[in-house]
Order: sequence, then C-alpha cells, then structure tokens
Amino acid sequence: MKELYEGDSYGKNNPTWHEEDAPWKASQIEHIMKRNNLPHEHICEIGCGTGEILLNLERTFPTARLSGYEVSPDAFRRAAPKATHHTQFYLKDLLDEPNLQFDVVLIIDVIEHVEDYISFIKRLRPFGTFKVFHIPLDLSAQSILRAWPIAELRRNVGHIHYFFKQSALATLEDCGYTIVDHCYTASRLELPNQAWTSRLMRLPRRLLFAAEPDLAVRLLGGYSLLVVAT
Repeated sequence: MKELYEGDSYGKNNPTWHEEDAPWKASQIEHIMKRNNLPHEHICEIGCGTGEILLNLERTFPTARLSGYEVSPDAFRRAAPKATHHTQFYLKDLLDEPNLQFDVVLIIDVIEHVEDYISFIKRLRPFGTFKVFHIPLDLSAQSILRAWPIAELRRNVGHIHYFFKQSALATLEDCGYTIVDHCYTASRLELPNQAWTSRLMRLPRRLLFAAEPDLAVRLLGGYSLLVVAT
C-alpha cells in the first residue's frame, strides 16, 4: 500500500489531492483546538498531502510554526513551492525523526491508509503533547449492506481499515492515549464534490442526526470522528 503514495498512482486517481477539502478540514481542527485551549506555537501534520490544511491554519494561528511531513514525492512537489516563513514542508517520514517535539500533531484522514496502523499510532505518541485525529467512520449499516461504497474507498483512495466511533476511540485508548475530547464532523454532508448518492442522503442524515446522533451515524454513515488525545 505504501507504493500507492510513493509512486504516482494516488495522484492519478486523485489529481487534486483533495485540496478542495482543506478549508473545511482546517475549520474543524481550528474549532476543536480552540474549544480545548490547545497550545499552538508549533503544529505538525503527518501525511500533510499538498499542505493546504496547514496553510489554512496559518491564517488562523499567524504566530505558529507549522511543519508538514509527507512521504509522497508527488504531493511534496505541490506543497514545497507554497512554503512560507511560518509553514515548511518536508519529504520525510516524521517517525524517522525521533528528536522532534510539537505542541500538536495532526493526523487527518491518515490511519485508515496505514498498513500497520496500530504500530503507527503507538510510535506517534512521543512527537506531540496533543494529537488531533480525524478518522472517517466508513462502517455503518448502510455501507455494509450496499458493500460497494467501501470497495470504492479501497480502490480509489486507499482506505484499507474501516472504523465506527467505538472502534476508533478504543483503538486510540488501546495504544496508550487518553481521549481529551471528540466530536462528529459531517464530512459527507459538507465536503465539496460529493457523489450524487451522498447528496441524496444529506437530508435523511441530518434529520436523524438531529434526533439521535449516534444512531444516525451507525445506520446511515456520512460522518467522521475528530479526536483530541494525549
């Protein structure tokens, strides 16, 4: 699976590297960081793609130093020219840089792509005081019954692990993390360029979520989980 990102396959399947999603994702991160008064002098993102999330966060935290680590040469070629005085990008695996320490490490839509995600999560612990995970909740009654949405995620964007809320939180706790805060994000409802089937499901998802959030996500999906952990 690593070859998908270190080669050009992912870029061919996803030519924008989902840059259009970055403002929305950055706004979710900003909200939960401010809600928990997280320090932000030095923020790092592992698997930063083309860097757009960090560049959006730079506008929110203009005095912060932001570092983006990416293993894909294709994504790095797009990120590097956009570096600023406050935001720098590195074509490196953060886990190979053992002496680095940050206030906050962002792991945004990453662990579902990593073959040995348990080891990956455990090895991340020393790198930051706080970690912010964004984890797609791909498992729902609807996705299992229909089957093809999960198959498409595997083929097109490389999701090889699938979570629901309880399994995501339990995974982090089993890896030694303490959960500080968590919330749902309406990823399939609010991100741009969604498939027509996702657009069709927006109203029933919102209506059921307003009444019973956990039940809505378990039955109909469409949400991700944003987690602050130490």
